[in-house]
Parts: sequence; C-alpha cells; structure tokens
Amino acid sequence: MTAPPQFPMARQSAGPAPLRRPESVRRTTSIDSTWPDGAEAPWIMEALGRDIYTPANGSAPTVIDEAAYRLRTSRRREILELETNPADPRVSQLIGVRAGGESRRQIAATVGDLAGTPLYQMLDDFAGTSLVAAWIWSQWKHDWAAFAARPEELKAHGRNGNMLDICTGFAEGSSALEGMVGAVPIFEEAAHVGPLVNADDPVGWHTMPEQTGPAMRRARRIDLWRQGDLLMVDAAFQDSGTSPAGGRRGVHEYRVYAEIDATTGTLLALQALPLILPFPECPGASVKATRMIGRKVQDFRADVLEVLPGTSGCTHLNDVLRALADVPALARQLEQRQT
Repeated sequence: MTAPPQFPMARQSAGPAPLRRPESVRRTTSIDSTWPDGAEAPWIMEALGRDIYTPANGSAPTVIDEAAYRLRTSRRREILELETNPADPRVSQLIGVRAGGESRRQIAATVGDLAGTPLYQMLDDFAGTSLVAAWIWSQWKHDWAAFAARPEELKAHGRNGNMLDICTGFAEGSSALEGMVGAVPIFEEAAHVGPLVNADDPVGWHTMPEQTGPAMRRARRIDLWRQGDLLMVDAAFQDSGTSPAGGRRGVHEYRVYAEIDATTGTLLALQALPLILPFPECPGASVKATRMIGRKVQDFRADVLEVLPGTSGCTHLNDVLRALADVPALARQLEQRQT
C-alpha cells in the first residue's frame, strides 16, 4: 500500500475579509449550529445570507438580496423543522430528508427555481455544514471520545460510519485513519481564528450573532467583479467554533481565486489555497481542483461531484467550488447595476 502524499500542515487563517472593490458584488453567508438541549439532542442551524453591490463612487453598498432560515436537525442529520425568510411553503416537503446527496437532490427538485440566490446556496450547504458541526464537542466535552463512539454518532459520519476513501484526507494509508474514535478522527489542536469582519469595512459582512457556549459556524464570502472580458472571483470559506478557553478555533479554511470567461461562463484559471485543514494529506486536494478548468461554472454543483469524487477531492473544497455555480447569477446582478 502506498500512503497518500503529505504536505506542510495548514494552520494559518487568512484573517478578515479584504476591502470591497468598487463595482463589485459580494455575497456573504453564515450557518450557525447550536445545541440548546445538549449534545445528545437535535440541534438548531440558523442561516443568514446577503448579496450587496458596491458602486464606483464610494457611496454605501446596495442590498440586492437577503435571506435566512431556521432548521432543526436530528443527530442523524435529518431535517425535523425548517422555516425560511422569505417564506416558501414548499420547504415543508423537505421535512425528513437526510443530509448528503439525498438532501441536495430533494432541494433541487423542490426549490430549484431559487438557484443562484443566497437562500438556495444556504439550503444546499445544509449537507456539508451539518457534517462538520459535531466537531465542536471535541472542544467542549471531557468525555468526547466515548460520545463520538456511540452507534448513533457513527452513523452520522462517512458512509454509515466508514470514513475510508471518502476524500483526499481519508485516502487509504492516510494519517487521518490512524487516530480514529469510532468514525470520528482525532487531529491536532485546531488553529486560532479571528474576526471575519474587516474593521475598516464593517458593512462588508452581514451582521452575525454573537456565539457563546458550544457553537459552530460555516461562513462563506464570494466577491465578483469584471476585468475586461473576465469575471474575477475571490472566494473564502471557513468552518470555526467557539472554544472554552475563549476565542474561536478553525477546522477548515480555504481561499479560492478564479478567472471566468464573461461570455461563455467557462472557468479559465483557478487557484485554491488551503489555509486551515486537519491532516497533512488534506492540502493535496487543492492541486486536483484545477481539473475543473475548462468547464462552465453554471454546472459546477453537478460537475464538481463528477470530476472530484472520493479521494480525488476534499468534501469542503468541493463545497467551495460548487458554490461558484452562482457566479452567473451574481454576474447578472453586477451587469444590471453597471448599465
């Protein structure tokens, strides 16, 4: 057996968001997970998202779209309750759906006409966000090892508890498989992360609630602007949670830069920077991400899963790339405001 290649450990956050560019569109989303009834009960996921346009004259940004939802999920990551804002009665059809490929298919079938909006992106992100959320208990529970080894916890991870070959980081021979508690991996102390909001641009992020006690957050940012015949993208992604010692710890963080043909929507260039990842094998997925070059970004929600499945990709980097499917919708918003 040949072990997958290892890379220097990614343990450094990019820090706060850059200043907004004139004549750009910025999307920010956050999904907060909290456990009001304790670790062994269903938990709450509250999502917030916003698209804004920044004009060239230095005036305040214009809000293009805003959305939110409140979702209650079982420990097996099944949707138990879901309310959205704007309200959409169709989401009641998603009750009982389990996170993963099933949730993505059902969301597309039920509210696929919302694709390109912050609400759709956050609903689609239920799968990946809920997968990571329980990590927070490794920071807060003294008996976390016993908790993670419980049968109901095992079934919520990987393929019914089997993590082998689910992604680059868990390829056969990976160090990630050496220190498992049940289906949950043990890794080094997570990196410290600071605020995402830039102090010199406080409106650059939507308002996110203060988190106390055990709480996780998945945060995304997509900046889009036009440069000649190119659409330029600067995207950021972070999974982080509170720490009993104070502050926040990050478990995943990526920064992705992309150049897209403004006429055809074809990806022409891609750079994926692994900033915080749990295992030395994980950064290998960033190199493979360039396999998406030459494909139309509007198809990325399906194409990423086809081109970068299993050990060819990273579950969380794939989530970043899949979100680029919304670039055409953001580009239309940009064009409408520049004419």
